[in-house]
Amino acid sequence: MYFYHLKNPSRSSISLINKLWKQNPIAVYDKLPRRTLKTSQFRFSAKESPKRKRDLSGTAYYFAALGVLTVGLSYAAVPLYRMFCQASFQVLILYLCVAAEMLLFYASSYGGTTAVGHDPNKVETMPKITDRSIKVIFNADVGASMRWNFKPQQSEIRVVPGETALAFYTACNPTDSAVIGISTYNVVPFEAGQYFNKIQCFCFEEQLLNPHEEVDMPVFFYIDPEFAKDPKMEFVDTITLSYTFFEAKEGLKLPIPDFIKK
Repeated sequence: MYFYHLKNPSRSSISLINKLWKQNPIAVYDKLPRRTLKTSQFRFSAKESPKRKRDLSGTAYYFAALGVLTVGLSYAAVPLYRMFCQASFQVLILYLCVAAEMLLFYASSYGGTTAVGHDPNKVETMPKITDRSIKVIFNADVGASMRWNFKPQQSEIRVVPGETALAFYTACNPTDSAVIGISTYNVVPFEAGQYFNKIQCFCFEEQLLNPHEEVDMPVFFYIDPEFAKDPKMEFVDTITLSYTFFEAKEGLKLPIPDFIKK
């Protein structure tokens, strides 16, 4: 009687099993069926939630954008590095020039008036290099003891080699006493200075401003067309013109710095 094979044994069958178990448990145990548990491998195609899909999509877009940005920066690294270095170098040189000019002013005394020369005939006949645009930035500084307010009326203008241009600076004496000033200038980068010609300017001459007087000072200039032919100027598209005013005693004149072409 194989009652132990029944899936749903009756109450009498259970009582019989208990009785036999008490008499001979080993015999009953040996006749019990053995069940072997087998582990099966199943492939679950779990349905992903919309939030998880959005998270995965966002992650994919993030890495894609990161890859595009990396490639873009690799191509832009060289011009960005060149722009940064050129700008930083120009600012450094500009401050060094101002410091040198201050030392020249306080250490030197010269008589006479210095003029910045140019060839009038060349101005009338020189060609314009229209495919080479140059940005001219204007800067203004004053010496430590100078009490004037000095600034350019325009921050920058664009010109082409062979084209004349007019710019203005404004100087104001806010004090209650007359002040005599004298200015010098520099051009950055230095290599471009030889091509930067001023037809009219206010540098190297004493300027007397009465109390609370304000004046406009013109700068009439051009960039020599030879600028476009110089291989060293190939990557120069920005020139900084900087003027510095110092408080001067009557009769004192600043010398022309060696790096400025007469």
